[in-house]
Amino acid sequence: MEKLFKIYIYEDGEPPVFHYGHSKGVLGLEGIFIHQIEINNQFQTRDPNRAHVYFLPFSVISLTHFVLDINAPAWDGMKNTIKDYVRVVSGNYPYWNRSLGADHFMLACHDWGPEISFSIPNLYNNSIRALCNANTSEGFNPSRDVSIPEILLPEGTMEGLIGGPPPSNRSILVFFAGGVHGSIREIMLRHWQDKDPEVRVTEYLPGSVNYYDMIRQSKFCICPSGWEVASPRMVEGLYMGCVPVLIKDHYAKPFADVLTWEEFSIEIPVEKIPNLKEILTAISEEEYLKLQNNGLQVRKHFEVNFPPKRFDVFHMILHSIWLRRLNIRV
Repeated sequence: MEKLFKIYIYEDGEPPVFHYGHSKGVLGLEGIFIHQIEINNQFQTRDPNRAHVYFLPFSVISLTHFVLDINAPAWDGMKNTIKDYVRVVSGNYPYWNRSLGADHFMLACHDWGPEISFSIPNLYNNSIRALCNANTSEGFNPSRDVSIPEILLPEGTMEGLIGGPPPSNRSILVFFAGGVHGSIREIMLRHWQDKDPEVRVTEYLPGSVNYYDMIRQSKFCICPSGWEVASPRMVEGLYMGCVPVLIKDHYAKPFADVLTWEEFSIEIPVEKIPNLKEILTAISEEEYLKLQNNGLQVRKHFEVNFPPKRFDVFHMILHSIWLRRLNIRV
């Protein structure tokens, strides 16, 4: 891939909706990727005839900031903007019509990314959609689409996020703190909130308690769905050496083509939430140490570097797109 893969970025479209995206906050990976791919010299080509894939450089976050009209039907303006954009590139270039969008890709971390894609049947049915909101019950197709992690960089970088104490210095069995966003969290809080000193599940932490300190004190970190399936907690756990416990329905895990999630995380069905402690305490010390160490080994694939480094999240996203492009005949 590193030697062959070439991406053409359509030059059409003006910032801030196109060629730009916010890079901070829980959805910041969307803007970070757009920025990094725009300045990349290794994978980008200025010659569309040399390209393997064509990037549609719109930002769903920017659409919600600059196009969304709260007084109009919720999706019309944003959907029409992307319809118009595809109409422009399909009229100015032969590549969209040649493949009906199959060798094109979009990337969105905003929850509304899938809904925006629905406005263009060939984008939804044919194109590669790289999405944080990778929900198979809402049309995400793991064989064609790419699941990307949701990553919260409070200061826009990984500074202060990487690293934690060894397992022997982690006194809390399992930790979660967060609002009641969606039914899974509601169930979890109902069963476990402030009921067991080893199962530190709470809605909100006191102001004197640091969230990241709690992750670093914990062996396992619960990563439940909120209103949507994506959550930055998976990556936070990997960054700080806390084994992720995934409680999600219909979630396509990031980079599952090459990463075996069972080797560095635990997955618990929603109906087994009442058995959370029983399940985790049944994991032997040997198995836990293996999970924790494997997590330390794979976290490089979720790191956000400026500039990107080999095997980090930028390269993992491109690799996932590359794998799906190999299945396309043009």
